[in-house]
Amino acid sequence: MVRGARKPRLADVAARAGVSRTTASYILNGRSDEMRISAEAVARVRAAVVDLGYRPNRTARSLRTAQTRTVGLISDNVASGHFASRMLTGASAAAREADHFLLIGETDGDPLVERLLAEQMLDQGVDGIVYATLRHREVVVPPSLLQARVVLLNCVDPASGLPAVVPDEHGGGRAAADLAARAAGPVVVVGDEREQGTHAGTMRLAGLEERLDELGRAVDDVVRCDWTVPAARSALACWWSGGGPAGSLVCMNDRVAMGAYQALDGLDASIPADVAVVSFDGSELASWLTPTLTTVGLPFADLGEAAVRTLLDPDARGSGTQRLAMPVVHGGSVPTVARVTP
Repeated sequence: MVRGARKPRLADVAARAGVSRTTASYILNGRSDEMRISAEAVARVRAAVVDLGYRPNRTARSLRTAQTRTVGLISDNVASGHFASRMLTGASAAAREADHFLLIGETDGDPLVERLLAEQMLDQGVDGIVYATLRHREVVVPPSLLQARVVLLNCVDPASGLPAVVPDEHGGGRAAADLAARAAGPVVVVGDEREQGTHAGTMRLAGLEERLDELGRAVDDVVRCDWTVPAARSALACWWSGGGPAGSLVCMNDRVAMGAYQALDGLDASIPADVAVVSFDGSELASWLTPTLTTVGLPFADLGEAAVRTLLDPDARGSGTQRLAMPVVHGGSVPTVARVTP
């Protein structure tokens, strides 16, 4: 379009496509089925949009529909975490699918920044807000959000009862138990389940213990350490020298598993021939280890998609807490079949 020239209007699109302005409007607003508009007419209108460089006036549309076609997402540190940032990818994809834009703001855990972001997004008239956290934990949302359309992502607020979308950590623990039970010998958990005040560790351990009990097994010991590579390596090496070994190690995340690999290498213990290793996260790190790590994955992209869809679906917003399954990412760190004691 030539600088200074009049911007193409809906009427121009309709004229180019040979349809009425009303027909063009229904097509561009995704309502062609309501008027039984032919596929040919839809194609002509879309071609006219491209030819003319037409862009709908979203401000005018928001005044007519009381919608801005925008969704706000407020998080603590999600974007800064490469793995967890998949939540943003999923949320953005779901927003685009619903003809919305996603506006993202990070607070770095600062309550003042959080409050200001919430107020600014609400003042801009977003159609709803997704409130997300890097780690699965309990939160207290800003009071300004309590009267807005809000869905929590990877967190819960028991006091407010806001709808939430979280990973099924308990189910993930049960899946890890089935994997760990393939190996004979003691089942040992590596990593403090109370790490960083999250729900993840306690729920994973509860699911693990529940399923092992059903299988006639138990968690024989817990090697408590931070969820980091150095802490896990040091803690497991110390534990092993004091009376190991284990038949299987269930690590609280993939970084802990990497530390366990390093410790076992120093102890000349082979994976999975001598000891099986199971983890949680499903991060890229799992595929970098040798043998590749069997891990129960966090469905971050699916979580983001589900949160936005729930937010924009009037029938789903009062659905309580949705728990999405954690899929197993199979590697070479557990036996392919159950191993029994000779």
